[in-house]
Amino acid sequence: VQLQASGGGSVQAGGSLRLSCVASGRSFSNYVIGWFRQAAGKGREFVAGTRWSGGSTRYADSVKGRFTISKDRAENTVWLQMNSLKPDDAAVYSCAARAGLIWGRISSDSEYDNWGQGTQVTVSS
Repeated sequence: VQLQASGGGSVQAGGSLRLSCVASGRSFSNYVIGWFRQAAGKGREFVAGTRWSGGSTRYADSVKGRFTISKDRAENTVWLQMNSLKPDDAAVYSCAARAGLIWGRISSDSEYDNWGQGTQVTVSS
């Protein structure tokens, strides 16, 4: 399984970015895909997650109403649309995947066994 995250950049507060995570290597029909972020000097934090098959999604409270996770299975891509960005959203964002992950555990980074490289998001005030 290979994951390729991209789309990061620098924006002003209130701006938007869309991150993408392209998955390859196998069928992902029973996978959960998660987005995590890690700010400088802090631990890794769950942002959003989705089942590859089906419509289930989950968001961290800090991003609800501002971020949207979606997917295009034909393109093997999971998107993270980030609107109304705040300086606190600045971090390195990574996508991760795990087959058969129990839905109640999707916010735990230790549950994932496939990680893409991170993409930097910078938000200036």
